[in-house]
Amino acid sequence: MHTVWKGAISFGLVHVPVKMFSATEDKDISMRYVHKECGSPLSYVRKCPVCDEEVGWEEIAKGYEYEKGKFVLFEKEELEQITEQANKAIAILDFVDLSEIDPIYFQKTYYLAPDQAGGNAYQLLKEAMQQSGKIGIAKISIRSKSSLAAIRVLDECLAIETMFYPDEIRPVSQVPNLPENIQVNDKELGMAQMLIEQLSTPFEPKKYGDDYRERLLDLIEHKVAGEEIKIAPAKQETNVIDLMAALQASIEAAKPVATDPGPAKKTAKGKAKAKPAEPAAAAGEGPKPKRRKTAKKNETVS
Repeated sequence: MHTVWKGAISFGLVHVPVKMFSATEDKDISMRYVHKECGSPLSYVRKCPVCDEEVGWEEIAKGYEYEKGKFVLFEKEELEQITEQANKAIAILDFVDLSEIDPIYFQKTYYLAPDQAGGNAYQLLKEAMQQSGKIGIAKISIRSKSSLAAIRVLDECLAIETMFYPDEIRPVSQVPNLPENIQVNDKELGMAQMLIEQLSTPFEPKKYGDDYRERLLDLIEHKVAGEEIKIAPAKQETNVIDLMAALQASIEAAKPVATDPGPAKKTAKGKAKAKPAEPAAAAGEGPKPKRRKTAKKNETVS
């Protein structure tokens, strides 16, 4: 993995030299703009609209627009002087409970590994945090961007989550059209809670996948192979007005499929529990064949 940042964690007078690695990767499928006429990818040109000429990187400076059309310019050295990145330190300010932090604050996760001869101090901090059940709140600057951070133990490794500052979180009061003074029907509420209970399960990340990315990759393969693609018509969405009917249908759909209980089992009193009889087929009818879902490959891509 590529080293993103090098520095040290400090808590009190203890310093832990660390290297930082990105814990996540973006698997989004990137597309380029292409000229339909000749199939060539388009390039982006840094062009000044006033001078009507292309501008090289050596002629570019960073600027802040304090009024419409008016900028103050900064040299690279000026910005480096005020950044906290120069000290290469992650200072733990407080230790808190993870449950006290709303997920809205979290941005991106990084792994931290000991650097140089920092193995002992790294292990000390990790075990102390594991036993206390606390996480550390710190400040860090990465690529001239300062942010809060949460340091925690993740699978025997120290991980750091960059966080938004409180003034970067938009208040809920800015959200339009939130319902007010609406009384919820008790029966509907009970059925909604029943549906939540039926859909509740331990979190298993591996069972979730990016369906859009899989469909797009499949579409790309068909395109590369020169196959004809037919686009399925979009499904018409209907507004559900009858909440009770929708809840009931959802509960029925969420019920687990009944499985063959096998041989009769004994009840708590020792008596055999009879297997329920299956309904007899109508005269002249054999067993109904099981329906199988089939998909004709390469015909339709939605």
